[in-house]
Amino acid sequence: MPRSEPTALTLLRRTHEAQVVELLRRLGALSRAELGRRTGLSRTALSSITGSLIGRGVVVTAPAAPARGTRGRGRPVDLLRLNPATGRCAGVDLGRGRVRAVVSNAAHEIIGSDSRPYPRRTSWEERTAIALELLDTVLGGGTDGLEGIGIGLYGPVGPATERASAAVRLFGERYGVPVLVDNNTRLAALAEAVHGAGAGTRHSVYVRLSHGVGGGLVVDGRLLRGAGGAAGEIGHVPADPRGPRCHCGGRGCLELYASLPAVEAAGGLGDDAAVERAGRLTGQVLAGLCNTLDPELIVVGGELAGCGERLLAPLEAELRARALPAVRQGLRITGERLGDSGGALGAIALVRQESPAPHLARQPYPSAARTDSDAGCTGPVVSG
Repeated sequence: MPRSEPTALTLLRRTHEAQVVELLRRLGALSRAELGRRTGLSRTALSSITGSLIGRGVVVTAPAAPARGTRGRGRPVDLLRLNPATGRCAGVDLGRGRVRAVVSNAAHEIIGSDSRPYPRRTSWEERTAIALELLDTVLGGGTDGLEGIGIGLYGPVGPATERASAAVRLFGERYGVPVLVDNNTRLAALAEAVHGAGAGTRHSVYVRLSHGVGGGLVVDGRLLRGAGGAAGEIGHVPADPRGPRCHCGGRGCLELYASLPAVEAAGGLGDDAAVERAGRLTGQVLAGLCNTLDPELIVVGGELAGCGERLLAPLEAELRARALPAVRQGLRITGERLGDSGGALGAIALVRQESPAPHLARQPYPSAARTDSDAGCTGPVVSG
């Protein structure tokens, strides 16, 4: 007999299943209540869909960790997550002084991680060769179930950036999976929003005060890049329009006051006045950004964040003095949580958000294996 076409009801159910799978793939373990809130499905419909996915081995349950300060009263809430065996993603952060590679499974569990330093004078070709060798090691020499690779690069990253194009080509040829590239500080912003200090929020700003000043903007859960791949360059927002000339061509950029070299020149990390000035001017710049974006959270990272309240207190005071009342109400400010792993973890998060997802919901388990029909959507992708 000829195979019948799926009914409208079957297609709707597949759409809802794919929606649940995509949320778990992008965000990790979620409760049924959170899935219901994000999908808009009724409890009955969601129970039927998740039951089917669990029965087919696509989704598994795991107990939620008890909240701090609780005594474990009542029945613990089960979380739903993708079966760890249904796929892997890799993230590579090619920084100025070291490369880090991380591999995670479909349940967002880290199953491999390593880093390797190199001198800052190392050529781009040598850095790439080191990164490929390191990723081979972290992957264990095999690519089974590998869905995609995210790569973080320092400096501007856009569709026409030569280094980004080269990375896509080299990693794509080596592993035969989608490759997405972005600025590593922006990727750290995404990682903090998904897994770190901003987990559970949808709108956040990340600022990194290090040898330079960079940042990233997450809007409605997704990374904001801008038309040319330069969104998040917080360090080149003027803190003093009459200040000294910056290498970018502007005057009085925040990087001239709140970067590690600037603070060292003004007295060092042990000098309260130098740290206070960096915090105050950062808060001034962030206030304008917050009035524009209205985020829920600001995450501060980099070496200067290690100064703690000596930096954060003047930063917050200046920000709250300048931000609109409706903007500062409910706004939280905190230090980063993921540290040096942020760029690589954000690269993985980018892959889960933007690379073609395996059709887990439409196939019986195991569904991470690639088929010939998938081949057309695995070409390298520049995400700039």
